[in-house]
Amino acid sequence: MKLAKRKIPADIEGEAVSLLPEDPEDMWHIYNLVRPGDIVHGHTSRKVVRENDDTGATSAERIHLDLAIKVKDTSFDPMTCILRASGLVVTENEAASLGAQHALEFEPNRSFSLIKPEGWDSVAQEMMQQALSDDKNGALAAVVMHEGLANICLITDYRTVHKVRVEHAVPKKHDASSHQDAGMRKFYEKTLGSLLRAADFSKSRPLLLASPGFVAADFKKYIADQGRDKSDKTLTAVAKLAEVVHAPSGHLHSLNAVLKDPKVLAKMKDVKYAKEALLLDAFFDKLKLEDGRAWYGTTAVEKAVQDGAVGQGGGVLLINNILFRHEDLAIRNRYVALVDQVKALGGEHRILSSDHGSGQRLQMLGHIAAILTYPMLDLDEDEDEEEEATPQNRERHDDDQIDMMDSVI
Repeated sequence: MKLAKRKIPADIEGEAVSLLPEDPEDMWHIYNLVRPGDIVHGHTSRKVVRENDDTGATSAERIHLDLAIKVKDTSFDPMTCILRASGLVVTENEAASLGAQHALEFEPNRSFSLIKPEGWDSVAQEMMQQALSDDKNGALAAVVMHEGLANICLITDYRTVHKVRVEHAVPKKHDASSHQDAGMRKFYEKTLGSLLRAADFSKSRPLLLASPGFVAADFKKYIADQGRDKSDKTLTAVAKLAEVVHAPSGHLHSLNAVLKDPKVLAKMKDVKYAKEALLLDAFFDKLKLEDGRAWYGTTAVEKAVQDGAVGQGGGVLLINNILFRHEDLAIRNRYVALVDQVKALGGEHRILSSDHGSGQRLQMLGHIAAILTYPMLDLDEDEDEEEEATPQNRERHDDDQIDMMDSVI
């Protein structure tokens, strides 16, 4: 996703940003960013019927124009990667009267402007940062290399981003072995520095190292040795997570062959939602214990957050992105406030996709759950005050409910 330059009508109030989506993953981010009440401004076509003043005859033609609408509803087709936003026209136009119903369609490589009249809340800002970053959450880092050459990439579910090419002259094998070893160490040092700048390894991230011969395996050992010698836990973790596979060469085009390796395919399958799946497993394990450290549903989770129980030391808020697309602004703000409170407490928050496996498991819990840093009891006393966004869920811990959880797991 890139920021774009677009002229926004002067009579539209609110905080605006112009975007140019580049691929299907960007369209998914836009789907989560565009909410009811937002204003979108983009290029569209509209059928216009004209009447001849002299003869009274009518003719229809389709004209192209820029239009701004206030969003009432959105839909996203993941197969075609087209986002459709429908709503009411908010700027006067020769082809569309003020207040008329219209729909805009967005697709990759077509810029548009997004205006939020109520401002950008913290969740929307976080989503925007993720959308604008090549370093997507959960992206697989890959280094394709041979002696003296390394190409560093980030691989998401939809694309491969080439971050940097590393080159370093390494003495040939017929030179003194000490010179060649020194050259390779310098090459590994340069490659590791570039890798750490290209990808954020402060959180767990899979790493793929590919090369002909033993270059990738030796580079993995170099990373582990650096972690040990410098007492660097991050480098030690990077080395442990690194998967070494064969590549025909260190050139970028060799990555196509690498990505067909069964080990790589298996690793990529779990990249994007692995962390969410592990957190949900941990939640259900704690829920079975019935020790007051796992709760779900808006009412119970809100009480736990307000009491400071979802904070530093293991507190985790799990929440589905569908709650931030609710048509009621007050309900959206309520969940944004929960995320902000957990951040302030030093806890972890994970916004899951309700259209994927982890999010669907969370949906059965009312789209929201929490792992507490310390036990709390009787958070479900007011379960008759159920929220509009989660009408079918109750925070009970009886035997029947535990049976249901077993089926989810």
